[in-house]
Amino acid sequence: MAGAKNHDYHILAPDPWPIIGAFAALTMAAGAIRWMHSMPFGGYIFFAGVLGVLFTMFSWWSNVINEAHAGDHTPVVQLHLRYGMILFIASEVMFFVGWFWAFFDASLFPKAVDAVGGVWPPKGIEVLNPFAFPLLNTFILLCSGTTVTWAHHALLHGDRDGLKKGLWCTIVLGALFSCIQAWEYAHAPFAFKGNIYGATFFMATGFHGFHVLVGTIFLIVCQIRAYRGDFTPKQHFGFEAAAWYWHFVDVVWLFLFVSIYVWGGWGAPIHAG
Repeated sequence: MAGAKNHDYHILAPDPWPIIGAFAALTMAAGAIRWMHSMPFGGYIFFAGVLGVLFTMFSWWSNVINEAHAGDHTPVVQLHLRYGMILFIASEVMFFVGWFWAFFDASLFPKAVDAVGGVWPPKGIEVLNPFAFPLLNTFILLCSGTTVTWAHHALLHGDRDGLKKGLWCTIVLGALFSCIQAWEYAHAPFAFKGNIYGATFFMATGFHGFHVLVGTIFLIVCQIRAYRGDFTPKQHFGFEAAAWYWHFVDVVWLFLFVSIYVWGGWGAPIHAG
């Protein structure tokens, strides 16, 4: 029969969201440039672009969910979605490599960087106690990794109640981590600008904190879908992607804690606040 589907792949119908998303991203970038150069309406253009990007994400991902409900996500399609998520996480790994590179370039070779002053941490810097709130946040993220794994195993065994409880625990732990980090930032003894220690510290840990917020939103969406009954033991890529992302966030934090909080502040006076 002409036009009959005789393969397991999903051929997408024409969709406006790629071009809409592209123009929204262009608007956001143009607005950011105008804003940073103090040009008129830069901030308004930037936030208009942000709203466009968020609307595109919501609409596009809603289409993906509808395709899953329609049976378009065959085992082959699910495999390729997993490949896509793996590649996305790999790109995120390289994103953090850049911030670690900046930190280690200054800390391992302090005599080669004029702004450091030949010693690391730079003279006059008080560092945060790594075994206070940073260690607590480490335990929180490690616990959240176990609760999201609990939710995953519950889903695989058809235990929807365990899925919901595990997700709730993970969401609460993620929100608690963000609150503690916000308090830590508000009481940090060093600023973002004026010294390379503060710049590398806030860029690395700040982008990780942003990823925690994104991961928490990801899990909240999964919780909403869990209450709607969307996931099944054999088809739950959306939750699986969120769990992978959360484990990635956990691993990055372990590297941050060991390298930046513990090793990176070794020998410097510890802030008493």
